[in-house]
Amino acid sequence: MNISVDTYLVTQKSHSRDRSTPEIVSEAIEGGIDVVQLREKHETIRSRYTIGKEIRALTEEAGIPFIINDRVDLAAALNADGVHLGDDDLPVKAARDVLGNSAIIGRSVSTVSAATEAVDAGADYLGVGAVYQTSSKDVDDAEAEIGKSKLTEIAESVEVPIVAIGGITPDRAHSVIEAGADGVAVISAITKADDPRAATVQLNKAVVSSSTSPEEVHS
Repeated sequence: MNISVDTYLVTQKSHSRDRSTPEIVSEAIEGGIDVVQLREKHETIRSRYTIGKEIRALTEEAGIPFIINDRVDLAAALNADGVHLGDDDLPVKAARDVLGNSAIIGRSVSTVSAATEAVDAGADYLGVGAVYQTSSKDVDDAEAEIGKSKLTEIAESVEVPIVAIGGITPDRAHSVIEAGADGVAVISAITKADDPRAATVQLNKAVVSSSTSPEEVHS
């Protein structure tokens, strides 16, 4: 499966202004989003499963990858395309053992050492950040606003696609692509927008205009 990592939506109902997550995802798909990750940190696992079934149907119809944040068991239950892991989640290799070789496995990192370790373990792509200060995710001080120079260091240390996350807006897209990211992941830039579809279109244009050769994850 080929997965474009130009633009990547991470869902979060608490930032969606009383709109449902499937509604936000549907509008983002219409706007051209490439990947959708189900996050929903404040929901129960049962609620995430229910929401995930709706999103799985939307992404399947659109032909775009559906990724689950943290939970390998939920990814398996929803027949998702993959999982995105953090420091406190299962190791990459363990997730691969459960989900199989065809699964897309991403890993959040903020240092060169973590990046190389994740890639050596078999991660297909890396989510790097938080590049800028963000209120959408609770991150440790060491992972907060790592900046573009650190993003460049990480991008130069590995040969898998890099997705920048954390405070990314259309206005900042060019600078993070220039710094070495292959794509951008956002929460608030789409979920909080008055018009999520238009926000996605704007983000896509900013990324595509900044990159002449979009990267893909092959799995």
